Amino acid sequence: MRKSRKLALLYTTALAVVLIAMMLLRPRSSQEKPTGPRDFPEIQSEGILRVVTEYSPSGYYVSGDTLRGFQYELCRAIARLSGLEVRTHLEMSLTQSFEGLADNTYDIIARNIPVTTEARANYLFTDPIVLNKQILVQRTAKANLGIEPIRDQLDLAGKTLYVSKDSPALLRLRNLGHEIGDTIYVVEDSLYADEQLMIMVAKGDIDYAVCDRRIAQQLQEKLPEVDIQTDISFTQLQSWAVRESSPILLDSLNSWLRQLRDNGEYDLIYQRYYP
Repeated sequence: MRKSRKLALLYTTALAVVLIAMMLLRPRSSQEKPTGPRDFPEIQSEGILRVVTEYSPSGYYVSGDTLRGFQYELCRAIARLSGLEVRTHLEMSLTQSFEGLADNTYDIIARNIPVTTEARANYLFTDPIVLNKQILVQRTAKANLGIEPIRDQLDLAGKTLYVSKDSPALLRLRNLGHEIGDTIYVVEDSLYADEQLMIMVAKGDIDYAVCDRRIAQQLQEKLPEVDIQTDISFTQLQSWAVRESSPILLDSLNSWLRQLRDNGEYDLIYQRYYP
């Protein structure tokens, strides 16, 4: 528990850092927001590609005096290939990211977004960035007075599960409630991301959270109190999103991503964050 308390303090500090970083990385004025149609020709003419991601190991974060993050490093690699200046903005809310995409504040949402039929009706998605799934985070029997972790999704009936705001798990949990014929109570946390929710489970502040499997795998070594062996969703394709009105940008992104896969750079970045 001492380790999880230290980690909780670390993430409290990190939360303050991200709030400051988000303020610094947001567009500073309406003058910076492009107007009119904006596809790759307009982006290329301006020389600036505006990207929004989240503050997390899978997005963008500060490690010492270094900027890191899976999406951040992919964007830097694309900047080198394209010759464009990539401006990174931070936004924890996926809903607000989509709003910024729609009004031309951003050109790309660089997050691991599950590609659903509903989402495809409104946005264009790149080739898959990662394969992922949502998992149940709970305490191990050793850390939970000998109570064995849930393994059967039927046992989620009547339980309260915490998710981060706009989590891709929301739709799955609603469907799961219908499948098991009982109520699953879901609390959507607007302040904490998956990492902080995992710490809260480890400390015993909450009993269950649903998180991104890859993020959970990264943190489990530091949080031996948690169990992440129960799947909530099937494996999902997750991609970046662009506007429906940006098909040329989509083709360009897919071309750059294929080049990064072909030259091995994508695998190097991927292994740093998803070993």
